[in-house]
Amino acid sequence: MTDRARHLLRQLPALVWLVLVWVLLWGTWSWANVLGGVLVAVLVTRVVPLPAVVENIRIRPLALLRFLAVFAVDLAVSSAQVAWRALRPGPPLRSAVIRVQLRTDSDLLLAVISEALSLVPGSVVLDLDREHRVLAVHLLEVRDRDDLERQRAGVLAVEDRVVRAFGRSRERAALDREPTEVAR
Repeated sequence: MTDRARHLLRQLPALVWLVLVWVLLWGTWSWANVLGGVLVAVLVTRVVPLPAVVENIRIRPLALLRFLAVFAVDLAVSSAQVAWRALRPGPPLRSAVIRVQLRTDSDLLLAVISEALSLVPGSVVLDLDREHRVLAVHLLEVRDRDDLERQRAGVLAVEDRVVRAFGRSRERAALDREPTEVAR
């Protein structure tokens, strides 16, 4: 396979995504919209070339399904809990910011972990110290010290599911190591 064909193959997911977004923005499915989307997608990828995002990841279908299923459940449960807390009168919430030492050092996996945590209501990633692989996460409600530790373990569980779904063998092996203790 030539370098040009390899480059096109790497760009194909981005091109397909841009065409899909173009058609959705127009709101109607027609060959003219698809062709216009292809032209815009090619123009965008030529004028604003993006670096390759994929770092030789390997998608494992069963681990990906597990990640998506747990993410969907977390999303539904957290949404209900946050909505209930917003509607129910009561004492003010005790929130916290925790720092969690991660075990992976892949930029792509760190981004997926951060997004997965931030998309679930009740938590948001405030900072990512890339050099030390430390996430600072704001938690909406923390009841006590045990709850804080459960939520810290939950962040590590998200990391585990993401790495098992997308990580290389080296990154999956790093999951067996204990994260080093981080100042709270």
